[in-house]
Amino acid sequence: MSEINHDQEAYRDSIATIGEDGKRKFIYPKKPKGKFYQWRTWVTLVLLILLFGLPHVYFQGEPLFLFNVLERKFIVFGIIFWPQDFFIFVLSALTAVVGIILFTVIYGRVWCGWMCPQTIFMEMVFRKIEYWIDGDFGQQKRLRKLPWNAEKIRKRGLKWIIFWVISFLIANTFLSYIVGSKALWAIVTDPPSEHIGGLIALLVFTFVFFFVFLWFREQACIAVCPYGRLQGVLLDKKSIQVAYDYIRGENRGRFKKREDRKEADKGDCIDCDLCVAVCPTGIDIRNGSQMECVNCTACMDACDSVMEKVNLQKGLIRYASEEMIAEKKPFEFSFRMKAYTAVLAILMILVTTILVNRSIVEAVVLRVPGSTYKKVDDRILNIYNYTLINKSHESMDLQFQLISHNGEIQIVGKDNGLIRIDNQKLSEGTMMIYLDRDDTDSRKTKIEIAVINKDKTIETLDVSFSSPLK
Repeated sequence: MSEINHDQEAYRDSIATIGEDGKRKFIYPKKPKGKFYQWRTWVTLVLLILLFGLPHVYFQGEPLFLFNVLERKFIVFGIIFWPQDFFIFVLSALTAVVGIILFTVIYGRVWCGWMCPQTIFMEMVFRKIEYWIDGDFGQQKRLRKLPWNAEKIRKRGLKWIIFWVISFLIANTFLSYIVGSKALWAIVTDPPSEHIGGLIALLVFTFVFFFVFLWFREQACIAVCPYGRLQGVLLDKKSIQVAYDYIRGENRGRFKKREDRKEADKGDCIDCDLCVAVCPTGIDIRNGSQMECVNCTACMDACDSVMEKVNLQKGLIRYASEEMIAEKKPFEFSFRMKAYTAVLAILMILVTTILVNRSIVEAVVLRVPGSTYKKVDDRILNIYNYTLINKSHESMDLQFQLISHNGEIQIVGKDNGLIRIDNQKLSEGTMMIYLDRDDTDSRKTKIEIAVINKDKTIETLDVSFSSPLK
């Protein structure tokens, strides 16, 4: 927030996690507590149950969610996307991105503070364990300075073992979203020699998570994640975010009993620095909107607890926009918010329409490369290769049928013309199409073929049929 009255903004020239010597400076935030922290704990519990539980939920024999990049197979809410459906997957991803942008424009980085996996695991899982083993921030600092005595070895060893176990569980969960929980179970239970690649991937994932949550920590948000840098583009003075009410808080001054702060030209901020002490990225929220702020609400809880103790109004640090603080205006749905909402609505309607009208069978019929027509008595023969993909959860007996011309279709190797395809499988083969010569045009004839399942047309194709000049 640019209107804060400070002599300088030197804090923007550096980050709290890097010392003056250029080396990593570890952050030891004070253990947060308060209503927002409790609410985040409940939200975290729900999200963790979903994260760890969804890979084990199956629908008609398939995972409810699967992102198998290796086999190019994606399942979202039981809907299977094949490489031929990639444009739908991309459109769905684009819709999700626009949704996040809209959410950010209106509510700032609520995603980062409440739903981002990095924040959830770091602040609500690993940090809690650290508080339990190492103690609060003061004890953690003292422990870091201690030589490697029995206490430090015991606490470090216990913490690292627990961190590794949790990292292993997270790695298993993420891998189960890629290969499926059943395949993952096979990797874990079968002899290692049968799944060398899977075990290596599992160990690599485990090490990455262990490294991030033990050492890299908030740097993932500050130095790696691009989302924080998008704030400068997405946020405006109408966006809601964790904000310090500098109109009410300045000038800062230490609290004195029975002092009239207005007469002493003091604001409500008593300069206790507790908001800085609890910040997991080490910033001072009173300096205004900053890239490092993940909107975790720890400073809000800390400030409210202090305001309550000194009998001042809560909400000195709260969810608010710059406009709400500087101009005392109520929240307003701006034109930009309306525009993003309209775009998001259009994309959602488009994706929904495509999904509803999406065929359960993908059919491709192409002429055999290098082939040309053949004359067979009074008929013309063309030879084609076909590919049929069954996207449904049931096996099918499919057949091709000419619907635009009189003629005949023969499937090579299928005397009855039926092509059996199991669910989630494809079938490839060759077929011959015969047309009466009088039924063909010069050179190229456009014919229409139907794909039939149980006397019901589920897909139609336009195919070019080659014939001699009349």
